[in-house]
Amino acid sequence: MLRKKKRKISYYKSKERQRKKQTRENRILVRSKSKSVSKHQTMQSQHQTTSHHPPLPPSSSSSSFKLSSTAILKDPKTTLSVVLATSLFSLVFFLSLFSSSSSSTIHRPEPDPFLFPKTQTHFHNAQNPSDPPPPPSIAYLISGSTGDSARIIRLLSATYHPRNRYLLHLDRFASRAERDRLAVNVQSVPIFNAAQNVDVIGKADFVYPKGSSSLSFTLHGASMLLRLASNWDWFISLNAGDYPLVTQDDLLHILSYLPKSLNFVSHSSYIGWRESKKLKPIIVDPGLYLSEKSSMFYASQKRELPNAYKLFTGSSFAIYSRNLIEFCILGTDNLPRTLLMYFSNTPSALSSYFPTILCNSRQFNKTIVNHNLQYANFDKPPKEEPRKVIPDDFDPMIQSGAAFASKFNLNDPLLDRIDQEILSRGRGDVVPGGWCLGEPRNSTCSVWGDADVLRPGLGAKRLEKLIVKLLSNGTSTTNRCIFE
Repeated sequence: MLRKKKRKISYYKSKERQRKKQTRENRILVRSKSKSVSKHQTMQSQHQTTSHHPPLPPSSSSSSFKLSSTAILKDPKTTLSVVLATSLFSLVFFLSLFSSSSSSTIHRPEPDPFLFPKTQTHFHNAQNPSDPPPPPSIAYLISGSTGDSARIIRLLSATYHPRNRYLLHLDRFASRAERDRLAVNVQSVPIFNAAQNVDVIGKADFVYPKGSSSLSFTLHGASMLLRLASNWDWFISLNAGDYPLVTQDDLLHILSYLPKSLNFVSHSSYIGWRESKKLKPIIVDPGLYLSEKSSMFYASQKRELPNAYKLFTGSSFAIYSRNLIEFCILGTDNLPRTLLMYFSNTPSALSSYFPTILCNSRQFNKTIVNHNLQYANFDKPPKEEPRKVIPDDFDPMIQSGAAFASKFNLNDPLLDRIDQEILSRGRGDVVPGGWCLGEPRNSTCSVWGDADVLRPGLGAKRLEKLIVKLLSNGTSTTNRCIFE
C-alpha cells in the first residue's frame, strides 16, 4: 500500500511540473509575440519617417529571435506589412541609383542630319567604276603657343571639312584666358556646332622645340582623337606656322583612291651630322617634369647609337595612317614603347620616332612613302628647321603639288594670296566645298548639305601628279626605308 501511495504522489508531481512548464512556455510565447508586434510597429513608423535607410535588426539572443520570427510569420497582416515596406524601400533605392547614374552621364549633341544624312547620295560600287569611292576622314591636331589663338582659328578654317576631326591645343606657355577665348571662338562658329567635330584641349601640355615633350604631346593628342572618333583614317599634326596649299575637297578626293595603310613620311637612315647633334647627346626635357618654363638640361656625357634596331631620321611633319597610330598607342608589340624610352632623352625625338618604327616593323615597312606632302625650304648646309617662306617661293610652292607648306610668318601676306587664289576663302570664313549650298557672294557655307559630296579643283590635279610620281614602280620601291 505504501508503495502504491508513493507512486501516485510522484505521478501527480510530474503532472504538476509538466503543467507549470507548459504555462511558463505559453507566457514566454505571449510576451515574445507582443514584443515582436510592438517592435515591428515601431519599425514601420521609423521607416515612414526615414525612407532611405533600412531598419536595423533587433539585438536579441538566438532563441528569442526564432520565437519573434515565428510569431511574425503567424500574423498575416504583419507579414503583408513587411513585404510592402521591403518592396517600397527597394523601389526607392533603385530609382535613386538610376537617377544618380543618368544625371552623371553627359550626352554630346548629335551632328546636323543635313551634313550626314542616313541615305548616302553616292557609294562605291565595284560593278560601276564611274562611281567615286566614299571620301575618307582626317584627324587634325592643330597646336600653337602664346599669342597663336588667332592663327589656330585661321588654320582651322583653312583646313576645315565636316567629315574631318579637329583637336586644338594651346601649350602651357599660353595663358588660361587665351585658351578659354579659343574655346569660345570655336563655339561661336555655326558650322563647328552643327558638325560637332572640333574640340579644344583644356589641360595643356608643355611643348618644347627640342626634347621629347613634343613627341609626348603628339601621342597624347593622337590618343585623344582615337577616343573622340572611330571613323578617321589619317592623322596630321599641324602647328600655327603651317598652311594648306589645297582644299580639303582636293585632299580627300585624292586620298579616297589610295590604300588607307599608306604613311607619307620623309625619312632616311643617313645620320651624318645628326649623330653628334641630335642622337648621341643626352638631354632632360623640363616639359616632362616641371610645371613652369625652364631651360633644357644637357648631360656632359654622350651615348652610343643602338645596334638592336636601325635608326631613321626625318621631318617632324608627316601624314600617318590610323593603323600606325593604333600600333603605337594600343598595340601589343613592344617596339613603340622601347623606342619611346630610348628617344625620351634625345633632342630629335619627334623627327626620329615614327620613321624608326615604320622601317623596323615588318607590318609597316612596306606602307611608307618617302615624302610628307609638305613644301619646306632648308638652307644649305641644312639646318634643323626650314627657313621662312618668302614671296619668291609662291610659284614653286604651288607647282610642287604639295598639300601643305611651312613656315609662315605671323600675318604673312602670302597667306592672303593663298586664300584668294588657291583656296577661294573669304576673310573669317571656312574654305567652301561640295557641302556648301549658299550663294557664292553671301557666305557660301552658311547653308550646308551632304558632307560626302566633294568638289575637287585644280589642287587635286597637282596633288595627283605628285602622288603618281611617288607611287610609280621605280620610285616607290627604291625610296622606301633606304639603308645608306
